Amino acid sequence: MNRAGSFVSDWRSGSWDSQVRVLALLCAGVLLAGVVSWHRYDALPATAYFVWLLVGMLTLRFQPLVVLTALALVVALTVMVHDGEVTGARVSVTASLLLSAALILFQSSRQRSGLPGPLSEALLAELKGRLQAQGKVPPLPAGWTAQSAMLASHGAGYAGDFLVADVSEDGRRLEMVLVDVCGKGVAVGPQALQFAGALGGLIGALPPQDLLRAANAFLLRQQSEESFATAVHVLVDLRTGCWTVTSAGHPPALRYDAPSGARDGSWLVDGARGTALGVVPDPELHGSTGTLEPGDALMFYTDGVVESRDADLDDGIAWLRRTATEAVSRGFDGAARRIVDQVARGDDDRAVLVLHRVAG
Repeated sequence: MNRAGSFVSDWRSGSWDSQVRVLALLCAGVLLAGVVSWHRYDALPATAYFVWLLVGMLTLRFQPLVVLTALALVVALTVMVHDGEVTGARVSVTASLLLSAALILFQSSRQRSGLPGPLSEALLAELKGRLQAQGKVPPLPAGWTAQSAMLASHGAGYAGDFLVADVSEDGRRLEMVLVDVCGKGVAVGPQALQFAGALGGLIGALPPQDLLRAANAFLLRQQSEESFATAVHVLVDLRTGCWTVTSAGHPPALRYDAPSGARDGSWLVDGARGTALGVVPDPELHGSTGTLEPGDALMFYTDGVVESRDADLDDGIAWLRRTATEAVSRGFDGAARRIVDQVARGDDDRAVLVLHRVAG
């Protein structure tokens, strides 16, 4: 069992050594099948060699697959000719084998990852998992909750919206960056992952504006007309509730004033604004400050939540304020998901992040 597990683990690495071992195993299987077909063609006819081609497509990279395909075709045609005269049915089988081999090799040659299909899928699944993990805020001390909800456009598992968060070692400071990379769905996934990795190395190490300027420089170095993003950075002292929000072209944050005295429990529009990252060398970065009292909250979101083809940004924000007020009327637990679920389906990614200071 351990040896089999080791063999599978080696194959999943995609290394050439593992590919050679898999190729040798499959070639031995083809030759053994050839011996059976040679003596009992009716038990293992040429059509059975389609299976070897399919198994090779699923397990081998292109170059080893060429070797296996050539061997399978030679063996299949040899035993078919050996078994008897050439008939119309056998000509059809031969043509089908050759066409199948050509299609399989063509498909394998177009694997841009250089890996067989299942390994490419596993790689994409790993990337998807990492992107989704970015949307989780680390555990917070008692008295604080944070929740996020994200949906990629068209239901894909890859999005241009992502979150990077960090809590200081002493548990006093929470820092988060919500980003919306230009583009939608699967096409922008790799760029979002690359940018998330860069921000993950900066968060907690630089002041807010320096971090966003470093992120801006990173995007400019990509030298792509579509390498730009909006971002909002929030820094919160978890002991005092003091917060700083710095925006880089992102939709304005919303502040929730818990019902108390003259306060009406509404979501207020924050004033932080700025220029998107990756557009100009020295972007404008505007900030705002305040204090979250027990019961108060901050909400951040991407433009896919508030923008649509038939409504402008102001209308979208007004809708979000009403929707968020209704969502938290049933409690903050699950509010981010309830808000995202009410956004009309569109062709843009959607993300909502809510930070709440629990009332004493």
